Amino acid sequence: MKNLFANFTGLCIPGFKCQIMNNRILKGLIFLWLGFFTGSHLFAQDNLPVDKLATKETIHLYNNLKKQLNKGYMFGHQDDVAYGVGWKYIPGRSDIKDVTGDYPAVYGFELGRLELDHDVNIDSVPFDKMKQFIHDAYERGGVITVSWHLNNPLTGKTAWDPSPTTTIGAIFDSPAVHAVYTGWLDKVAAFFSSLKGDKGEPIPVIFRMFHELNGSWFWWGGKNCTPDELKRLYRFTETYLRDTKHIHNLLYAYNTDRYGSRDEYLERYPGDDLVDIIGFDIYQRAGGADGNAKFIAEMDKSLTTLEDIAKEKNKIPALTEFGYNGLPDSIWWTNVLAKGINTHKISYALGWRNAGIKSEKRFEYYVPYKGQSSADDFIAFYGLPQTLFQKDVTKEKLYK
Repeated sequence: MKNLFANFTGLCIPGFKCQIMNNRILKGLIFLWLGFFTGSHLFAQDNLPVDKLATKETIHLYNNLKKQLNKGYMFGHQDDVAYGVGWKYIPGRSDIKDVTGDYPAVYGFELGRLELDHDVNIDSVPFDKMKQFIHDAYERGGVITVSWHLNNPLTGKTAWDPSPTTTIGAIFDSPAVHAVYTGWLDKVAAFFSSLKGDKGEPIPVIFRMFHELNGSWFWWGGKNCTPDELKRLYRFTETYLRDTKHIHNLLYAYNTDRYGSRDEYLERYPGDDLVDIIGFDIYQRAGGADGNAKFIAEMDKSLTTLEDIAKEKNKIPALTEFGYNGLPDSIWWTNVLAKGINTHKISYALGWRNAGIKSEKRFEYYVPYKGQSSADDFIAFYGLPQTLFQKDVTKEKLYK
């Protein structure tokens, strides 16, 4: 490399100074050469995600997600191709596809229990099948987002088990707990590194760590830790995956539950250098005209605040989870959800999973299946110019 620079500095173009620092042409040539040599893909700093060594496909996805904001919002669904109401693991099947003839644009998956070396996750999805689902969705041009309901590394119990003392404190103060946690991260890193496209390239993933972190139902959130503790854990986790495990196919999403103010939303924000996507989760609980109006107003207010923060911090806004369990309102999609979202610019909205019907009073589904009362309205929602599904984003070539 030293000889190369010597050759550059020896060039002399008539009418130009031969001093390398003052020669814009030579500086440009050096920049181009270094870009190809180092694999930086010639992206300007403002067009890079927080991981400056991200793979080229991850960088392309990051930039194309920003561009998509002006075209509409991508519709997503958790575990869409894994199972639905009344079926499991049927190749190519999807409740959304059954209704619309198209897949969602965004596919959500979950890593909980990977840290325990289980063959299946907390929702009974086999990890080997999940890898195939992710591969197939990526090859269709879809976007992958992954959450992780990790167990409590201090107590060994579930993500919903806060300990009498803060688990995060133990992760940093106890060598034994620290070793447990980093061992779990090693397994997550191995999973992400195993995701490959047809050409052997790492598949980009939106990783939303410590989701709903302002709520107190998980050991990492709310009253179970201080904001500074959460920020420290977030920073450690991301830098461990990126710098120690050399995982460079991730975009990182900061993800709260519903919130009341800008200050509440940013209270646990770990820093601009750690976040690519900002979002929140929101579910409708009450129905009727009053329940619908309240939900629309809350979502509209929250999305307005989210967009303002995203613009200020140069982040990508998204509705990281939403839903209305059982969809009792037959026109909920066009009369409620669309009214709450359609005046906003967000990257995607992820509906929660269709776990199925257990009994008359026990059911869990957040998008319609064929024959469900809101299916016709969902077809109308699918046809709105603002909503983007798989066929729409396939044309966009988000990874190029």
